[in-house]
Amino acid sequence: MANAINWFEIPANNLDRAIEFYGKVLGQEVHVHEIGGFKMGFLHNGEDGVGGALVKGDGYSPSADGALLYLNGGTDLSDPLNRVEGAGGKVVLPKTKISDEVGYFGMFIDSEGNKLAFHSPA
Repeated sequence: MANAINWFEIPANNLDRAIEFYGKVLGQEVHVHEIGGFKMGFLHNGEDGVGGALVKGDGYSPSADGALLYLNGGTDLSDPLNRVEGAGGKVVLPKTKISDEVGYFGMFIDSEGNKLAFHSPA
């Protein structure tokens, strides 16, 4: 097993707002599809990376409690973390060093009220 995670879904009350938020913060286009009655915004995962989506539908409730998802912050998470507040979110923990070997993390609340984090080596 290459990764402990192979797919993730981030709940959204307002999918258009969430798509705009993540598009700005991650600097990527979020593609929308409807699958099984759920409207979803797919986040780019590269060729072989872990994929995920923003989802609006029954059973999906944004929350700052529960599991914490760490998104790839690229080579320096300062870039996406610095775009969070301008996109309608809130930084709740600035870039913080974990260790020389592990790198850095920073936490934020997205436009929907979910708490997430970024991780990067620098």
